[in-house]
Amino acid sequence: MSSERYHQHFTVSWDQIHRDVRQLCHLLIERDFKGIVAITRGGLIPAALIARELNIRLIDTVCIKSYDHMDQGGLDIMKGVDHDGDGWLLVDDLVDTGKTARAVREMLPKAHFVTIYAKPEGRPLVDQYLTEVAQQCWIQFPWDMGIAYVEPLADQMKK
Repeated sequence: MSSERYHQHFTVSWDQIHRDVRQLCHLLIERDFKGIVAITRGGLIPAALIARELNIRLIDTVCIKSYDHMDQGGLDIMKGVDHDGDGWLLVDDLVDTGKTARAVREMLPKAHFVTIYAKPEGRPLVDQYLTEVAQQCWIQFPWDMGIAYVEPLADQMKK
């Protein structure tokens, strides 16, 4: 899967991710979880914010690599967990094609799986998500971006 499939971009700011996570937490607040399993790396920050909002202190990780920037490749499972997910909240930033989600679902079939954003191909694999995003849309997360100086247009035109 290559970056050529993305025809739209959706930029998420730090403020937006925080607001979205808090909104998702409103849907989860009545549930009691043993802990959180974050899918690295994208699920780490949402998991930390969810842990704060739901007052969950036990956090573990499943470490999987499936992307090299915008190109999706094979799955590299670097770390799993030693339980089936019963009573645990499984967190990722996004479910895209479902490739990672399928692998994690096999590891943790009893976990309650949530993502902040979901694309149509992967959406059926999660229990809850907040916002649906088009399949051909690339999401720019704040942890993948930096703030840079942009020269004023008038100065650019002088060159």
